[in-house]
Amino acid sequence: MPAYTVHAPTANGVDLRADRVKFVRDGFHFWAMVFGPVWLLWHRLWLALIGWLIFAGALEVALVRLGIGGTSILLIDAVVALLTGFEAASLRRWTLSRGNWRQLDVVVADDEEAAERRFFERWSRRGVVSEQAGVDPGAPPPVRGASRQPPPLPAGGIIGLFPEAGGSR
Repeated sequence: MPAYTVHAPTANGVDLRADRVKFVRDGFHFWAMVFGPVWLLWHRLWLALIGWLIFAGALEVALVRLGIGGTSILLIDAVVALLTGFEAASLRRWTLSRGNWRQLDVVVADDEEAAERRFFERWSRRGVVSEQAGVDPGAPPPVRGASRQPPPLPAGGIIGLFPEAGGSR
């Protein structure tokens, strides 16, 4: 089953109106591979489109100037298209994060409609939504019941293979 990341705008706190929440399916996007620039335009990923065009143009010029054959250039273009298909969801999430959207949750469902239903059922059970409820992708994962202090040193303060301080190797 595909996983969906859930994003909502954060202009004045998290806005959970159903028409404002976006679901981004993780995984490979076939149409992004086949029609890369058109797919980027369709999803309004302007900076990603500009970057893609600059990269693809520079790559084509470099390959032609290096004297690479047409078959090899076609193969390299296919690899770039494949990478575009694999990274399409990441480009959408990056664009949303640049536009002050916050990733709220990750939902696993068969399709986008089931993901929406599952997400809103889960969030309606939580009650009031706070700004802290979102997922911070840059933070370390939460640890339950563990102290934040490092474990104490063993007796004698020696760590490693040597039995005593200053011992021979």
